[in-house]
Amino acid sequence: MERENLSKQKAVEVLKILETGSKEPVGYLNPDKFIQHDLNAADGVEGFEALLAELPDSEIRVNIIRLFQDGEYVFAHCEYNLPGPMVGFEILRFEDGLIVEHWDNLQETAGPNQDGHTMTDGPVEITDIDKASENKELVRNFAEEILVRGNIDKLEDYFHGDNYIQHNPLMGDGLSGFIKAFEEMAKEGITFKYDKIHFILGEGNFVLLVSEGLFTGSRTAFYDLFRIENGKIAEHWDVIQAIPPREEWKNSNGKF
Repeated sequence: MERENLSKQKAVEVLKILETGSKEPVGYLNPDKFIQHDLNAADGVEGFEALLAELPDSEIRVNIIRLFQDGEYVFAHCEYNLPGPMVGFEILRFEDGLIVEHWDNLQETAGPNQDGHTMTDGPVEITDIDKASENKELVRNFAEEILVRGNIDKLEDYFHGDNYIQHNPLMGDGLSGFIKAFEEMAKEGITFKYDKIHFILGEGNFVLLVSEGLFTGSRTAFYDLFRIENGKIAEHWDVIQAIPPREEWKNSNGKF
């Protein structure tokens, strides 16, 4: 537990560099192996420092709403002012106490949605620590059956009736809101398809699904955070970001 708390603290300090400008947390990155998946940054510690140098000197804010750990991975749900409001997820992988890999996904802040939920509000307390594995398996099955294969007729298997809180700015609460949003996108010819699952990370009652697919005809990274309650999906937050063309990448590691 002490090692877990230390990794979380290091992750917080690194993520807050954008706001604090402190150089000390850079020492938590492995100087010989830091793999960068933010396609706006070059690889290695030097690329991270170059990215920091490009940011404006003021008005940067990082508010960590939720923070989790799954083994060697620490992941966070954050609000930013870069400047300009954004919401995102950050994933940091540790080896021997140092950060060796980083992924993220950011989206301009939108909403609240039709039911008054923002992209980040709602519960933050981690519970059901002993159920992390079964909660991750529930999300994996949901992702493969519903999001990838599109078996909407199985949707009710994963929810307690229509009791489902939705934080996506374009969708409403409940299964009815989920189904309605997909039907409206289909009518408008909007492409929205998951085709590959890259990560499933979780701590207790929260599970993060990292996937790839198509949205409005573009390759897109989907980061979906689920809160599980009594073996069913109870709440959902997400961040969607288009994957830029290969020629615009500043590193060769790819988004995932």
